[in-house]
Amino acid sequence: MMVADMLEELGYTVAAEAGEIGEAMRLAESTYFDVAILDVNVNGKVISPVADLIKARNRPFIFATGYGSSGLPEEYRDRPALQKPFQLETLSRAIDHALRGAETQG
Repeated sequence: MMVADMLEELGYTVAAEAGEIGEAMRLAESTYFDVAILDVNVNGKVISPVADLIKARNRPFIFATGYGSSGLPEEYRDRPALQKPFQLETLSRAIDHALRGAETQG
């Protein structure tokens, strides 16, 4: 199941999707969202510049990776990560955790 479908099944609205880094950067700067889910590798490019923008906006984000936490960009290894493939329940728990963390920071 695609992540967007999973999010909708959980009752969330998908604010935006991007298939390449430039588009993701533009959306990260201009789109309102509660939490972002970032695939670590987008068409062979590391997602770090997008994560940097989201971090600067003080918005929560979760990484999705097939490589485990060692596949995360080094500066973000302390961030939550979903190991692909993941189940609906795992995604739901990760989002709840990210949103609770954002509430305590804000």
